[in-house]
Amino acid sequence: MDAIPQGRQPGTVPPRGGAVSASGPAESRSLDLLWEAWDEPGLEHLALRLHAGESLADGEMLGVHGGRAVRVHYVIRCDAAWRAREVRVEADALPGRVLDLLADGAGHWWLRGGEPLAGLDGCVDVDLYASAFTNTLPMRRLRVDPGNAAEIRVVYIALPTLELAPARQRYTLLSRSAAESRWRYEGLGTDFIEEIRTDADGLVLEYPRVARRLVAN
Repeated sequence: MDAIPQGRQPGTVPPRGGAVSASGPAESRSLDLLWEAWDEPGLEHLALRLHAGESLADGEMLGVHGGRAVRVHYVIRCDAAWRAREVRVEADALPGRVLDLLADGAGHWWLRGGEPLAGLDGCVDVDLYASAFTNTLPMRRLRVDPGNAAEIRVVYIALPTLELAPARQRYTLLSRSAAESRWRYEGLGTDFIEEIRTDADGLVLEYPRVARRLVAN
């Protein structure tokens, strides 16, 4: 990743179009992906950069809410263990909204201004409504063998309101090969259960009722 411009503190989510720094000799890698919504108008574009074990996801979501087009921009920085450490989401709903979160990777969250969010204690991952990308975080972070499951708490971000709530989820690894993996996702306390198919990087290929991939390069 690029060097941090002077005046910005290390470890901060940059303004749109900016860069986040990560030090270390690891080789950088960039991925560019596009998904379409499963059964309604919508697209999600992701520019994902990996460097020194960290990841920086810069994404745009376009969809329809309440009969009008809504655009959402997100930036998510994860550490080497794929734990969310910084999350910024902007939604152009009426009125426009901005959410700016920090996390310590151990289940504690606060607003960038310093206000703690005790109601989110125990959440390590973040789940952005209708996003094909944010499921990648637990699927990369969890260390389970095929046939085994893990139950987690996540920070659920509703769109377009950006309201926050803790949510319980279960991920079961069904199979894994060199080319792809299959997971069963369960929204605990809801009736939502689906099988997610991912590539070797843990990025969604097909997620029924949510999204299917169109392009990756």
